[in-house]
Order: sequence, then C-alpha cells, then structure tokens
Amino acid sequence: MSTLFDPGLQPERTELAWRRTALAFGIGSIVAMRLIPVVFGSAWWVLLGVAGLVASGAIWVSAERRYRAVNGILRREGDRGRMPGAGLLLALALCAVGAGALSLAVVVVVALARG
Repeated sequence: MSTLFDPGLQPERTELAWRRTALAFGIGSIVAMRLIPVVFGSAWWVLLGVAGLVASGAIWVSAERRYRAVNGILRREGDRGRMPGAGLLLALALCAVGAGALSLAVVVVVALARG
C-alpha cells in the first residue's frame, strides 16, 4: 500500500502564488499601456501592454492547469507518474526579462530627454 502525499495545502499555496504573479504582471502591463505611448510618442506602443496582458492571461491559465495536474498526480495511489516540467517557469522568466528590458528602455529614454 502506498501512502498519499501530505494532505497539506502546498499545491494550493503554489497555485495562489502563480495567480498573484500573473495579476502583478497584468497590472504592470496595464500601467505600461498607459505610460509607454506617452514616453515614446506613438500609440503603437500600446501593443506591448496588450501583449503583456495576453502573456499574463496565458500564465494564469497555465498555472491553473499545472495545479490540476500536480494535484491529480499527488492524489493518485501507486505509480504517480511524472510531475509537470518547468516550462511555465521558463516562460515567466522570459516575460520578466522582456518587461525589465522595456522598463530600462523607458528609463533611458526619459533620462536622455531630460538631460
């Protein structure tokens, strides 16, 4: 007889952390939609904020799917199979690096415009 995983709330806490991360990324994208066109002088820059919102939604949906998969695997008796990989974490890291690079570009443009 195999023992089930600890019935604590670890998968739920992890899913909530992913949800908070997706919400923070979404809020940052909304702020970018407001500020970046003003800094760069073109309304086309709003598309970067829209892309961030789409990425935020994709992260949210993927995190929910990952939670369901992990929870199902942990509750299964016997051979539990493999846990999901780190693709979601890689996607989030790439989005964060892109957002950081864009933020740095905005700061540099504003600094050059003032000085």
